[in-house]
Amino acid sequence: MEKIYVAKLGKAIGLKGQQKLHIDSDFPEQFKKGAVFYTDKNQKLTIESYNKKNDSVKFEGIDDIDQAKKLTNRQLFVSKEDTRDMCKLDKKQFFWFDIIGCKIIEDDTTLGVVEDVQRMPLSDYLQIVTTSKLIEEKKANSFLLPYTDDFINDVDIENKTIKATGAIDILEAS
Repeated sequence: MEKIYVAKLGKAIGLKGQQKLHIDSDFPEQFKKGAVFYTDKNQKLTIESYNKKNDSVKFEGIDDIDQAKKLTNRQLFVSKEDTRDMCKLDKKQFFWFDIIGCKIIEDDTTLGVVEDVQRMPLSDYLQIVTTSKLIEEKKANSFLLPYTDDFINDVDIENKTIKATGAIDILEAS
């Protein structure tokens, strides 16, 4: 099962096993009663309650401060399948794990493949590994493409392609 990082557990709060939750996901709605997560030590945790006012979480079976302290600084992960089930996307929204591996195409030329998604304050950027053919033409080995409507025309997850505009200019300037 492939897992995705979504949050980090903070310090214990109170005496009954509650903890601070630091969410690193665009989908806070997945943190609800009954949701299952895994720690970086592969410990399965099921949410008993979540308080979004103070971002605290209580897991089933973690019933005192000492048990909660053992989870401090643990990272939480969720499976890709659970992410797809729990998180509803709007039009033109995609999971970053679906974007990675897509070919970037402009004017019928494949420029490269998305290797990663860089989260920046104003926008996300696709980190592209340039095709070997373009590298042979003395283009940059990689480049960043803003994930905005100005540059991204169409995303086809099934065929793993992203049609872009202006990406060639960015590649040449890299």
